[in-house]
Amino acid sequence: MEDIAPPPATRLDVRDLRVVVALASAGTTARAAALLHLTQPAVSRALLAAEERLGARLFDRTPRGLLPTPAGQELVTGATRLLVALGDLEHRVRAPVTPSVRLRLVCECYTAYHWLPSALVALRKSLPGIHLSLSVEHTQTPVPALVAGELDVALLTTAQVPRTGLETRALFSDEIVFVVAASHPLASRKTLTREDLRTHTLLTSPTPPAESQWFMARAFGRERPRLRVERLPLTEAILDVTRAGMGIAVLSEWIATPHLAKGDLVVKRLASGPLRRPWRMAWRREVGDAAVRLLSALEATVPRGLAVG
Repeated sequence: MEDIAPPPATRLDVRDLRVVVALASAGTTARAAALLHLTQPAVSRALLAAEERLGARLFDRTPRGLLPTPAGQELVTGATRLLVALGDLEHRVRAPVTPSVRLRLVCECYTAYHWLPSALVALRKSLPGIHLSLSVEHTQTPVPALVAGELDVALLTTAQVPRTGLETRALFSDEIVFVVAASHPLASRKTLTREDLRTHTLLTSPTPPAESQWFMARAFGRERPRLRVERLPLTEAILDVTRAGMGIAVLSEWIATPHLAKGDLVVKRLASGPLRRPWRMAWRREVGDAAVRLLSALEATVPRGLAVG
């Protein structure tokens, strides 16, 4: 029998990875300790020891709790994949026949349905034993549906998630941009102003109240101007109306970009800066292992150009 090469030496072990992932999910050492069934001092010591061994700070200590640093976020993302892979390996060894688990999934933003269905087709092959189904009827109210047990997993942008009974993890971020016809008077502008948004019709998809509140806060600060908004259910309809010069489309950049090749539409941003929108995945704790496997798989299907985590 040939000699087996020893595995590479690492500075962290599985326990360290579990602590880091729990801290990223819980936000405080106290809540992470409850998740791990450890004491708070033990979790604090484990974090300090991991940071010392790596020579890098993994979390910033803020009044809002622990926030992953860039190094910490990279470790959390990689640790999630490793722990999922280890769990899958153990499961295959212990129980070769994988039991079927059904996950009911929804997106808070309609535009994500351009990406998610094709992603789910690919994911079904990489997630044996997990059956994924879209519950689009809960698009407008995903969090109440999660709490009520009518959903298992939701991809969220701005909705507030209660800590009790639900887990959340950062998935990616996108940018909200403004699209106008190439013939529109604003097309020659380098950037748009708040006044431009006040004086022109805004074209967008149906959005939940939390999404609208996020947009108003990011675009106008404390101002609450009365805007002319027309909501259309299909991206193609929004862009057709935009091509006709009838308003400014408000879309995610990754949705708008494929429609710019003809040159009849142009993208604009606000002079005050980009509107970055965070996406998170939230799930009921009862489906924990299956949801974490789905999270890891979704990270590999994120559309190009989006910032992960």
